[in-house]
Amino acid sequence: MEYIGVISKMQTNLLDVVEYKLPIGDSNIIVNNLIGKEIKLKWLGNIYCLKCGAKTRKSFFQGNCYNCFSTSPETAECILRPELCEAHLGKARDMKWSEENCLTEHVVYLAFTGGLKVGVTRSTQVPTRWIDQGATETVIIAKTPNRHLAGVIEVDLKQYFSDKTNINKMLSNQLSLGIDILNEKKEAGELINPKYIEYFVKEDELYKIKYPVSTFPEKVKTVNFDKENEFSGILIGIKGQYLIFDNDRVFNVRKHGGYNVSLSF
Repeated sequence: MEYIGVISKMQTNLLDVVEYKLPIGDSNIIVNNLIGKEIKLKWLGNIYCLKCGAKTRKSFFQGNCYNCFSTSPETAECILRPELCEAHLGKARDMKWSEENCLTEHVVYLAFTGGLKVGVTRSTQVPTRWIDQGATETVIIAKTPNRHLAGVIEVDLKQYFSDKTNINKMLSNQLSLGIDILNEKKEAGELINPKYIEYFVKEDELYKIKYPVSTFPEKVKTVNFDKENEFSGILIGIKGQYLIFDNDRVFNVRKHGGYNVSLSF
């Protein structure tokens, strides 16, 4: 069977094990059903902006043409650095979008993604954001009424916790040996600037996430369409936004947003 079309990030559903659907053109493929099968992925040479549909020579910020990357609210600097968000001051690339996405409840969280990290996301993105990062354990530290406040708290905590995901450790399934994430949350509460302590979440709700992976790679080898336009292999798992193949190879679906591809099995 063959599917042809523009690819975008996998959609997820948190069940006992995360369910993944891969959008290709008008199709939504349940990727869990393909584990154990040989799959061929081929880039057909074109890239299209996921926002405006224009053909582009290069994908910016996971699926945008340069114009959309430069002007879209979804790609503003505060998306990567929430402390820079100025929507609460009435400043944004698109205030209507910001009212719906920045001036809403956000959470500051700790997640184990092969190492412990602190992060920020909209409450409506829980647990999607955690799944996309390949987190196996998460706990919410604070809830704030807007993105800026969550970012300010995150900046304080970045002095003590990393804010990056180590992709190799995440994909090779580094275990949280010796790390008690609830205890780390307690310590984080003691580190928050006192003027933001009202946003601290006292309840301890531990989220655990399992992924459909039969075997984890030992030494991650990234497959990139910009270097090779086709490859095939046996799909052995899915974690984060990565397809995991035999021989330690992984394919970052989200990075290739907008690529026109063929998938066959």
